[in-house]
Amino acid sequence: MWIICKKEWRQFFNNLTGYIAIAIFLLLNGLFLFVFPDTSLLDFGYASLSGFFNLCPWILLFLVPTITMRSLSDEYKAGTFELLKTWPITPAQLVWGKFLGALIIVAVALLPTVIYGISIQQLSAIGGIDVGSTIGSYIGLFLLGAVFTSVGICASSFTPNTVVAFITGAFICFLLYTGFEAISKLPVFRAGPDYYIEMFGIHFHYNSISRGVIDTRDLVYFAGIIYFFLFITQRNITKR
Repeated sequence: MWIICKKEWRQFFNNLTGYIAIAIFLLLNGLFLFVFPDTSLLDFGYASLSGFFNLCPWILLFLVPTITMRSLSDEYKAGTFELLKTWPITPAQLVWGKFLGALIIVAVALLPTVIYGISIQQLSAIGGIDVGSTIGSYIGLFLLGAVFTSVGICASSFTPNTVVAFITGAFICFLLYTGFEAISKLPVFRAGPDYYIEMFGIHFHYNSISRGVIDTRDLVYFAGIIYFFLFITQRNITKR
């Protein structure tokens, strides 16, 4: 499994696309958080990273599918998937190796954003950022990235076309993140099942963890979604 994980890591960083994707991710966050006046944290008047944690999931919607779109699609296209089947690894080890390799890349992309928190903390005149909420939000971002990674790898397992894998992965991530919340706000569901429908969406559980309270139900939800998509991926490559 760790061999596959290293292979995924090297495959991403062996070409310029990987570096460009992470650079654009950090650049967009920096521009929105410190340059553009409508979203700049410097104009808040108080030390908070809430703007970053509201914005970052939307950028991850595009970054993570960019990372995962080649995971299995390239293996099919290049014919190396047939070679992988001769290795002494199970389909589950292949899928989890791909997942862990891509997830480490996502973590590497998120790590430099800690500088934003340090910067706001140093610039604040009184008090500072809410450390508990900030830590909880970063845990939520990591779990969100893990879910998007599992979705992206699942989408990549269905097609040898990387563009189709990217579009499919990004679309499913978008639906999971905001789709249930949008449905719950329909007039027909108000004052009834709207709360329970919203609970099916990632946004609900991400906001819950972002408050700094690590609820077991939120962790079980994220773990369940990750396992579900990786299980589909495993079944799919087993058929192949």
